[in-house]
Amino acid sequence: MNKLKILFVTSEIAPWVKTGGLGDVCGVLPQALRELGIDVRLLVPYYPALAQAFPAAKRIAELGDLGGKLPPAILRQAKTASGLPLLLLDCPTLFDRPGNPYLDADGRDWQDNALRYGLLSRVAALLGSDANPLPWQAQLIHCHDWQTALAPAYLKYLGGARARTLITVHNLAFQGLFGAAMLAELGLPPQAWQIDGVEYHGYLSFLKGGLQHADWITSVSPTYAREIQTDAEGMGLAGLLRWRSEQLSGILNGIDDDLWNPATDPQLKVNYAAGNLRGKAANKRALQQRMGLAEDSRMPLLGIISRLTEQKGLDLLPPLAAEIAALPAQLAVLGSGDRELEQAFRAMAQKHPGQFAARIGFDEGLAHLIEAGADMFLMPSRFEPCGLNQMYSLRYGTPPVVRSTGGLADSVVDCIPATLASATANGFAFKAPTATALLSAIRRAILAWHEPAIWRQLQHNGMQRDWSWRAPARQYAELYRRLAAA
Repeated sequence: MNKLKILFVTSEIAPWVKTGGLGDVCGVLPQALRELGIDVRLLVPYYPALAQAFPAAKRIAELGDLGGKLPPAILRQAKTASGLPLLLLDCPTLFDRPGNPYLDADGRDWQDNALRYGLLSRVAALLGSDANPLPWQAQLIHCHDWQTALAPAYLKYLGGARARTLITVHNLAFQGLFGAAMLAELGLPPQAWQIDGVEYHGYLSFLKGGLQHADWITSVSPTYAREIQTDAEGMGLAGLLRWRSEQLSGILNGIDDDLWNPATDPQLKVNYAAGNLRGKAANKRALQQRMGLAEDSRMPLLGIISRLTEQKGLDLLPPLAAEIAALPAQLAVLGSGDRELEQAFRAMAQKHPGQFAARIGFDEGLAHLIEAGADMFLMPSRFEPCGLNQMYSLRYGTPPVVRSTGGLADSVVDCIPATLASATANGFAFKAPTATALLSAIRRAILAWHEPAIWRQLQHNGMQRDWSWRAPARQYAELYRRLAAA
């Protein structure tokens, strides 16, 4: 049987270029698909980090006359250590820039982001059309977020034979909105400027173009797929998503269970597994020492690794500082974001030394140690398309306390008598995005932590489930087959 040929198109790929979950997904899912016998190749800009990682990438095509003001480019080819074929889009004027792929040194969007990711989308469409310059022909193009979402629109308006298309929405809040003048500069025809095209309230929307014209839409969790069809959480696109509801589904992300494995993780003080959890105590002591917390095994330690933003619900915590300190409990925070929140967590640590600690920034080793050393993990997000840290926490025997939204609702089962009896409980969930509801959930978690038999059951329930990409990859593979056969 011939292998399915899938072109993955992304603006990020971990470990080289990553700003969030998108990079993680595109760094691991393609390899999981290849292990199922699918011929996946990944198209990504030839950023400096990738040029450094693959300096000998072979030139395989010259790309010119792509329309509008899109510059010519070179397509290069390389392979990762795991054997994943990369198609590297080499255009130094657009992609040879340091730091964040989307922002300049002052944290502002690059002024030419429309051309940068328009080029990426246009080349993806080229590789899915009968004008493809390569001998390898994709049957389906899998796009990710706004940066690649114009590919289905290009295929629609260019005409001719084309691959099927799928777009995955990792975060609907980012839509790629640009001025109307970009239509011509991107080489899109005038008829694309319609309500059923790329026009969105007077702007050109990359994401709307993908949602309108892709053959199928997925989101990164089943609950998020339902939430984005509501006016409250649809970010202005709920009507379109409801209209396309029969071509919309949610597939919960997985995690890299080789990288995130407490039995082998080199970042931990002591490795451990579901069958022997004694190592968690040693990691808790190591975390307390590293964060300057009192070494007290009798006090529950709450962990946070996050962007410090309102979206993550972390503004709910500073008003609770006195109540959490009085429980008593410790808090270890790692992250950066809004300056007011950064300062609020610093102030909490100063006011409650030995109980609260905050590290502003990111440290990969400390992130692993928090997952292993904390007793429970806090994720009070106002919205969370999927979330990965709750799955890391479950894998590490660190029951999460989450707001029940998006992927958090699909992965964390609230600890109540019925779920304890069915051996499905693995954490604590609350509904209302309020400080009162969060504090109530924390209190419930701490009460359970003081009941060793219940706590061990929660830990085992979380650790024994397969959080890897194997099951999601099978779901994507089945979707690819259905679309390719249609």
